[in-house]
Order: sequence, then structure tokens, then C-alpha cells
Amino acid sequence: MLLNWSHTTIAGKPADVFEPETKPRGAVLFLHPYGLESPATNAVYTAELAKHGLACCAPFGAHSWWVDRVCPEFDPTLTAERHLLDNVLPWMRAKWDVPENAVAAAGISMGGQGALRLGFRHPDRFRVVAGVASAVDFWERHGTGAELDAMYPTRERARQDSATLQVNPAHFPPHVWFACDPADEAWHRGNDRLAEKLTAFGLPFTADLDTSAGGHSWGYFDAVAPAMFAFVADGLAKERRRLV
Repeated sequence: MLLNWSHTTIAGKPADVFEPETKPRGAVLFLHPYGLESPATNAVYTAELAKHGLACCAPFGAHSWWVDRVCPEFDPTLTAERHLLDNVLPWMRAKWDVPENAVAAAGISMGGQGALRLGFRHPDRFRVVAGVASAVDFWERHGTGAELDAMYPTRERARQDSATLQVNPAHFPPHVWFACDPADEAWHRGNDRLAEKLTAFGLPFTADLDTSAGGHSWGYFDAVAPAMFAFVADGLAKERRRLV
């Protein structure tokens, strides 16, 4: 675990927490990828949080895909989404004294789609969202014998729960960012489809689907981290000014 990170539990579930050196200028709910890697062990993500003066909470969600479906590996009754909304978000607000809608959601791969999905489903709570190499079309993994098979009865039911199908053009977060390497064969098409849908609806978003830096790898995740955190910090700053 790197400098300024600590480990805690929230409602009995583990989480890593980053505290900047000065009073936080914003807070980020960071959702880990399928590999369960925490930003607490990543020097690039830690440096970006410190640079922008952002506090961060990175809860552990097992292989829940951060959706509102029970994943026995995470909890026998509590869904990952409910844990984030009912436990983690209030904890972050109380700890750093920030308004409910002044917390950004961000993540990588499984966590990236989770962050985007949170924003599309709860735009009043997450007005700034960002996803790196987001597994937007996670439903394509249904039928492989993994956790999704137990969480959703069919592939179609999983598709209906995907981030893309949560988009409501009448109720949408104002600050949305996502990026995916064109060499990422698993997830680039889903990100491209999401961009097409948002464009068709005329909704505001920023997407980088052209930068290539190693496909679905930490080389790419690290390469686009500065752009993601700059967007998140700017979005949170705009929200603070809006609330004044």
C-alpha cells in the first residue's frame, strides 16, 4: 500500500482510502476491475489523486460487476450497488464533508462499466463519472460459467442491465468521460456503441476511443489516468461552483 492510503471497513466490507495532504477538493468513489486490483498499490493513480487534491474510497466488490444483483461471492443478500449507495457513499460524505452529488464515480474495466452505470442510473448522486476500458458489454460473458451465470438467468437479462441500456436522455449526468484502446478486442466495440448512443441522443460526454497504449492492460490504464483524473477534477470543480 502506497503513501497516504489506509485500509478500513465500511458496513463490514473492506475498502482502501486515500487522504490528500490538504483538505480534499473533491472525492472519488473508485471501483476496481475484475482482477480486484486496488489503486492503493498503483503509483500512477495515487500520484493523480495527490496532484488534484482528491480523496478516494476504493471499496472491495469481489466479482460482483458492481450491479444491483446478488453475487454470493460478495454477499448472500446485499448487492454491490446497494452497498455503494447505502453504505459507502454516506460514509464518504460524512468523512470528507462533501455534498452527496459532489462525489465522482470512476473505475477500470469491470469497475469502469460500474461507474458509468451508477451515473446513468443515479445522475443526481453521481454527476461526474469516468470509465477506463469499461466492460460495457459485460453481458457477453454470460454463459461462460462465471459469476454472471448465477447472477442473471439469461444473457438477455444481463444485457438489459448493462450501462448502455440505463441511459435516460431526460435524466443524465452532466460530466461523463470514458476511454478504451482500439486494440482492446474485448471491450472497445461496447464503448463505441455507447458513444454512438449518446451522440444520437445529443447528450454531453467526452470519449477517447483512439489512443492506443497496449490494449486491455495496465500500460493503457496508466497511460490514460492523467486525462481521466483531470476530467474528474474539473467536473467536481464545476459542480462546486454550481452549488455556491
